[in-house]
Amino acid sequence: VQLQASGGGLVQAGGSLRLSCEASGFAFSRYTISWHRQVPGKQRELVASLDWAGVTNYEDAVKGRFTISRDNAKNMVYLQMNSLKPEDTAVYYCKAGWWRNTYWGQGTLVTVSS
Repeated sequence: VQLQASGGGLVQAGGSLRLSCEASGFAFSRYTISWHRQVPGKQRELVASLDWAGVTNYEDAVKGRFTISRDNAKNMVYLQMNSLKPEDTAVYYCKAGWWRNTYWGQGTLVTVSS
């Protein structure tokens, strides 16, 4: 089982980034996929989720700016991040969950400069 996140980097405020997460080793299409983020000294927080039926959920702070999507044929999940703000700076993690199974990917750092 593996979740491989990528796409982080340094961007100026107002810019965009797209994070990707490639899954392998499990029945990806059944799983709820989510993106979380964490800054030093704070708890990891949910940013967006997308379940097997296509239902999405977003943290209030990113609504209208971030979009989560998935491609089940490629076992990929994406997070399109637009209008980025300095407060979006964090390590972003992808997660897959279904029934009793939970898998986390390694983080990818997003830094938004003002």
